[in-house]
Amino acid sequence: MEYFLLIIAAIFVNNIVLAQYLGNCPFLGCSRATGTAVGMGGAVIFVVTLATAITWLVQKRLLEPMGLEYLQTIAFILVIAALVQFVEMFLKKVLPPLYRALGIFLPLITTNCAVLGIAIICQRKEYGLLKSVVFAAASAAGFMLALVLMAAIRERLDTARVPRALRGMPIGLILAGLMSLAFFAFSGMIA
Repeated sequence: MEYFLLIIAAIFVNNIVLAQYLGNCPFLGCSRATGTAVGMGGAVIFVVTLATAITWLVQKRLLEPMGLEYLQTIAFILVIAALVQFVEMFLKKVLPPLYRALGIFLPLITTNCAVLGIAIICQRKEYGLLKSVVFAAASAAGFMLALVLMAAIRERLDTARVPRALRGMPIGLILAGLMSLAFFAFSGMIA
């Protein structure tokens, strides 16, 4: 039951994008097409889950025993950067259309503050390895959910009559705000 509540809270109540406002750059940049959003979401789920597991091990087995906790951010960024390079090489080789569709946003996963934020949140809340991995996967799934919902709405906006002054990023920011308000309705689910 504890893990179920953790998953529900990470996806809906404390959504990394819509409640904690981390990862807004890829959220707004990769949400123009549903296919691209699904691809980016999948890549983020993989990177976040694996990065959180590795950074947890780095923190508990390397940094803390050696008294180097102050190097946490640098160590975590190095782990994330290496994983993103791996994902980029994999997609380039196995799924070239998705690699081209993601474009510049794939290497930007390295600087996606949601990836680093989730790893640091797990350390701050002192989760164990399994709980950290579950939380990371659920948080990344919440990121993907927000991304796909935003992409679906923006695809519908292509056929809607949007005033010229609101086209593009302005309507995207308005939608993000409205989605955030809608997700705040889930806050009563978890006591």
